[in-house]
Amino acid sequence: MAGSAHGHTPAAWTGVIISFIGFCIAGVFMVAANIPGFWAGIGVVVLGGVVGGAMKIAGLGMPKESQAVASARESATAAIRSRA
Repeated sequence: MAGSAHGHTPAAWTGVIISFIGFCIAGVFMVAANIPGFWAGIGVVVLGGVVGGAMKIAGLGMPKESQAVASARESATAAIRSRA
């Protein structure tokens, strides 16, 4: 995965950070036995997914791979495997 830069986009980072904050909020309120606070944290987690998806649609996510790139990757992989 490291070779494909999987997830290294502003959309991915923003969505994950917002969701992480939501998990932290939900965790604190779960320990404090505060049900509305817990669900508010879960709402923040969902908000992170929505914001990340909206940013991806706005063009801040990974671009779709073209057919030329996919075929070049397949031929390079085949060449490497044939050497081994």
